Amino acid sequence: MSQLDREEPNYFGAGPAQLPTNVLQQAAMDLINYNDVGLGIGEISHRSKDATEVINSSKEDLRKLLAVPETHEVFYMQGGGTTGFSSLATNLMTAYVGATGTTAPGGYLVTGSWSQKAEEEAARLRLSTEIIFDSRKFDANGKYGNIPEESQWSDKIKGKKYSYVYLCENETVHGVEFPSLPKCLQDRDDIEIVADLSSDILSRKVDISKYGVIMAGAQKNIGLAGLTLYIIKKSILENISKAETNDALLAKLNVPVTPIAFDYPIVVKNNSAYNTIPIFTLRIMDLVFQNLLKHGGVEHQQKENERKANILYTALDACPDFYNLPVDPKCRSKMNVVFTLKKEGLDELFLKEAAALKLTGLKGHRSVGGFRASIYNAVSVQSVEKLAKFATEFAKEHSN
Repeated sequence: MSQLDREEPNYFGAGPAQLPTNVLQQAAMDLINYNDVGLGIGEISHRSKDATEVINSSKEDLRKLLAVPETHEVFYMQGGGTTGFSSLATNLMTAYVGATGTTAPGGYLVTGSWSQKAEEEAARLRLSTEIIFDSRKFDANGKYGNIPEESQWSDKIKGKKYSYVYLCENETVHGVEFPSLPKCLQDRDDIEIVADLSSDILSRKVDISKYGVIMAGAQKNIGLAGLTLYIIKKSILENISKAETNDALLAKLNVPVTPIAFDYPIVVKNNSAYNTIPIFTLRIMDLVFQNLLKHGGVEHQQKENERKANILYTALDACPDFYNLPVDPKCRSKMNVVFTLKKEGLDELFLKEAAALKLTGLKGHRSVGGFRASIYNAVSVQSVEKLAKFATEFAKEHSN
């Protein structure tokens, strides 16, 4: 086995997450000598011809994968989802001022810790926010684990103005995923839907035209930590630029100025290279895109992801006296399967025996405990089958 080879891992970590081995092998070679220029991809100028080609190639490949319409722009920024919480709030509030000359609260659908943190960050910046619903209030135990039916909250937004409405489509910590975009939001032409797709980007087909902005940190499904992709309506960019010509109005309305490195129109105008973009990280992202295109695209990946989720949930559901699955079946995540053991004192043994079979990354988030199997795109069907078999056998062995 050469230094660029490895045994295929059975890694279920929530992020940073497993990447395709062939992607990492190519990236390793690119890090030494990219495109035969005599320098590694991490050493070249971010404004060089080669770097620009990486930026443009990745944007083109993403457009192919997601059928991104010409009404939307693709760009990249340093940081992750937490960076996006603030930049989304300030940019979208500024855009609303550009469109209307006034402000309106940012609406938040809170279904887990990440959407909760997003709202808290916007509020910390002293921007007006409104929690349209907090799913804990619809849970008998007051915990995250469900998404209320639209009929339970859609009346709340009727006739109300929002600068944007934010949701996290897949909550990695709590294993909750929106099956689809809420129809009552799609039906509102005056509401820009802002969505965090960090953990389910490219895992299933989505209609990009329905979104105002999509944000996706790289380290779950598409690359390494440190870079985030954005897909944004061009009309929003225009409205931000329009508002930014009127400093007096923004100051009067108490809309904070977005730091220049996170000002969306400036980043787009400079082709994501206003400051030094981590080009090696972007190269890996594009290699992931190219790999996905070669293997049937998002449609094929969605079918495989549905198969993996079905395998694992079926195995856990078959042992109801041993495993507890806290998420409502109608909104179970196909990316992050969370569960606990009903019998106390076995958690460490479960992890130890799983590790002996080279099944790793299964410990739940520190805030909720238990277990979490993250079955992102790069996790194979074979790995999930191996985990399902282990879970079944462990339950049988320790049920009495």
